[in-house]
Amino acid sequence: MKKLFALLTLVFAYLLPRSEVKLPAIFSDGMVLQRDVPINIWGWAKKNEKITVIFSNQTKTTKADKKGNWKIQLSPIAAGGPYALQIKGKNTIAINDVLVGDVWICSGQSNMEFTLDRAVNARQEIANADYPRIRCVTVKQNAALSPQNDILPVDWKTCSPQTAGKFSAAAYFFATKIQQETHVPIGLIVSCWGGTNIEAWTSKEALVTHPDFKEIVARQNAGDISQAAKNRYQNLVKSISVFQNGIITNDTQSWKNAGYDDAQWATLMARKPWEQQGLRGFDGVVWYRKDVTVTEVQAKKNALLELAQIGDADETYINGIPVGRTEAGEPSNTPRKYNVSAGLLKAGKNVIAIKITDLAGDGGIVGNANNLQLTIDAEPPISLEGAWKARVDTSSFRSIIDPGINPSCLYNGMISPLIQYTIKGAIWYQGEANANRAYQYQTMFPLMISDWRNKWMQGNFPFYFVQLATYDAHRENTTKGSKWAELRDAQAKALSLPNTGMAVAIDIGDPKDLHPKNKQDVGLRLALNALNKTYGKDIAPCGPLYKSMQIDGNKIVLDFTETGKGLIVKDKYGQLKTFEIAGADKQFKWALAYIQNNKVIVFSPEIANPVAVRYGWLDNAEDANLYNADGLPASPFRTDDWEGMTRQTKYEY
Repeated sequence: MKKLFALLTLVFAYLLPRSEVKLPAIFSDGMVLQRDVPINIWGWAKKNEKITVIFSNQTKTTKADKKGNWKIQLSPIAAGGPYALQIKGKNTIAINDVLVGDVWICSGQSNMEFTLDRAVNARQEIANADYPRIRCVTVKQNAALSPQNDILPVDWKTCSPQTAGKFSAAAYFFATKIQQETHVPIGLIVSCWGGTNIEAWTSKEALVTHPDFKEIVARQNAGDISQAAKNRYQNLVKSISVFQNGIITNDTQSWKNAGYDDAQWATLMARKPWEQQGLRGFDGVVWYRKDVTVTEVQAKKNALLELAQIGDADETYINGIPVGRTEAGEPSNTPRKYNVSAGLLKAGKNVIAIKITDLAGDGGIVGNANNLQLTIDAEPPISLEGAWKARVDTSSFRSIIDPGINPSCLYNGMISPLIQYTIKGAIWYQGEANANRAYQYQTMFPLMISDWRNKWMQGNFPFYFVQLATYDAHRENTTKGSKWAELRDAQAKALSLPNTGMAVAIDIGDPKDLHPKNKQDVGLRLALNALNKTYGKDIAPCGPLYKSMQIDGNKIVLDFTETGKGLIVKDKYGQLKTFEIAGADKQFKWALAYIQNNKVIVFSPEIANPVAVRYGWLDNAEDANLYNADGLPASPFRTDDWEGMTRQTKYEY
């Protein structure tokens, strides 16, 4: 009996939950901790468990509280490393190759998400990306209805030609410039999600203070997820079920293989968006498969696979072997052309399998039929027109927690878990998704900045952001009204907050591409703000910013800050462009403008009694050409406060 009791005791003890010290996912080999300020180290353990942290000649202890939470604050450490970090409780965790330097949060939507391998001169930039003291961690996308205590599993990456291609391009160029000037290790925490609005990145505690969001937050707190989100989710489930005849299987690992049986798959026609073929409103992943037959002679030759255009990203396989991929963020008209090595094709049937990821807009294979083919050597091409077998990866489409219509969900899943991590500051590139509500952005953007600062409890840490680049969104201007101009204006107003800075990008955008490839200058201009305002370098932080105006007869005299070495015009004839002037009737006319005594004088023969000036007030403001002599463009601006086209547009929930 005693033996049985002893055996049962051992079994019972074995079955009891075992506690061990755990760290947040942000802690991993290669990480960067913030220099010169107290450093937070935290995690979870058994209640009352003793925790010891050892780092850089410091040993500190604490006990986990009743809920198993613990936190230790290390004393400030100068820049340096690498060091080892040890956390001891019932178990020991060792984290190696830890640097101490400056840590920057890098957030926003797709232009911050845009990776280095898609930037201008990407091949050369990646080859030169030998910066072992720059480290980057990219937070996995996670929307949540309540604040999470941890992010999804991630790893810090040391910057090298092998890793840098998947770094945020804007963040990479920001970091390299900062390190070149300061020689301090740089840590980048990239937390972004394409196509998302600012409300998704703002906490409920902040939103409830905004008059437009009180009721929305109250409904959320009561468990009322937006009806629009519910309807969208239910419609997606229904449309997918109908499309696939009720067959929902997700053995996706096999879908690229030649031997997989796709007989029961649905059909999609090439060169037509899947939204027009039964998957209306669907953003997510669909696999396409098509059989191609070649001869034994053809199988021994090199080939070129052309897939026209694909919305948005693709991973392409032949007989289960990867032959090419294109990331989301490329222009929608990017042609897919993948080389196929001799021997990859086989005599008889071959299977082309494409994993297509659509983030927004039209999904699937689109484009010109002449670019949808397989060409073997110099032989006539084999057309890939017509029907493809298709199946939805049902695990991929956005759940009911949709960042577009669930405020705070990205703050909850991708920012809240990070707020105990000690940082230097933040860089931000977002706004495209809020252009229709630019007036509301005037209050939302400062609210989010203040929200993050309050949550981090590190005072008014540096917050530098990118103003929307040139893009011919709707070909709007002063006459029609311009939502993009109003959004840029709203962004500039956030400069009234302390310790902020703005990188103007109207001259480095692309009227035809929402995701301009020149991220070199974006990162540089963010870095110039930081080098001047945070690191104390005697350099111009940005281009001219409108300060004030005076009416002088039929002219208006404009004064600017941040003129640096003086105002200049970038035009071989010295003509300033995109200035407009209006009288009391609010009807703007294109104006003549010139620089005099470091001021800009604006007038029009059609306006005898001017009262207001606008500059660069267009979606596509690439012709704006006022700069300072340091080579930095002036921000678009207006001197009036007249009601714009977005004044009445509110967030819909």
